[in-house]
Amino acid sequence: MEESFTDLRVLAARPIAEEIFGFELAHPAGQPLPAFTAGAHIWVRGPGGEDRRYSLCSDPAETAFYSIAVKRDAAGRGGSVALCDQVRAGDLLPCSAPRNDFPLVGRPVARLFIAGGIGITPIMAMIRQLEAEGGPPWKLVYLTRSAAQTAFREELQAFRGKVTIHHDGGDPDRAFDLWPLLEQPKGRHIHCCGPRGLMQAVRDMTGHWSSAAVHFEDFGAGAGQNRPDDQPFTARLVRSGVELTVPAGTTLLSALHAAGHAVPFSCESGTCGSCRTGLVSGEVDHRDLVLMEHEKAMAIMPCVSRAAPGCPTLVLDL
Repeated sequence: MEESFTDLRVLAARPIAEEIFGFELAHPAGQPLPAFTAGAHIWVRGPGGEDRRYSLCSDPAETAFYSIAVKRDAAGRGGSVALCDQVRAGDLLPCSAPRNDFPLVGRPVARLFIAGGIGITPIMAMIRQLEAEGGPPWKLVYLTRSAAQTAFREELQAFRGKVTIHHDGGDPDRAFDLWPLLEQPKGRHIHCCGPRGLMQAVRDMTGHWSSAAVHFEDFGAGAGQNRPDDQPFTARLVRSGVELTVPAGTTLLSALHAAGHAVPFSCESGTCGSCRTGLVSGEVDHRDLVLMEHEKAMAIMPCVSRAAPGCPTLVLDL
């Protein structure tokens, strides 16, 4: 989705955990910033011109500044490294207006937050909003490798009885057992943000939950969905009679837009469901976290999913 950028002044830029940096951003003239709701994100254009999406972790009631937290990923594409290493207080950063693909929807009896690593950022805003509003009850399970790599640790430790912080040291044998928390829905909603593996595990363990009660945010905005073994395929649009080629490295959604088909979209990470498209036939490599098993034979999320290996053509209800 095309974004419009406005320069914001960096009020503060500092480490808040090992390899995690916090930034406070304000209007250069001190004017109030556009309001946002918990779970929202902004796009930030870094020093090298890369656009990256970051969740807002500040209190939604605060309009004097936005707070974001950035994990310095030395193995990434360079955007986070440039932001953490080069940006200082006083600099100007082009930023978009807030948009929310991960809102606190519904009226559950309670909310369960599950965060992995830097996935804590949107959940911090959610906690702050719920605390200010006085409900519903909430609990957080926050999974990190070590205490040193745990952002907001001191602030969260003040919520006694509501927060569980677990460190696994990177050892799968020390992973936190989520099943006892997810076995019974009990009228709750889940909000999960973190590495793709964590979110997939939560999706697998909540297949018996209502899909309306399980919410995901992919803080990587779809990063890693393209794979080296992806193959080109043909998309046949049954209603319009058009056939188009989807190259390897290009999403089905991008190919549809390039051909003039205005499929709605938002998150581009397979977590919001905005681009859901009817599937008539063909075998799909489903990479989203939205569709339930019984829906996968009749729908596809074209922002991340594509034809399975060996399937030359997908037929879509477009």
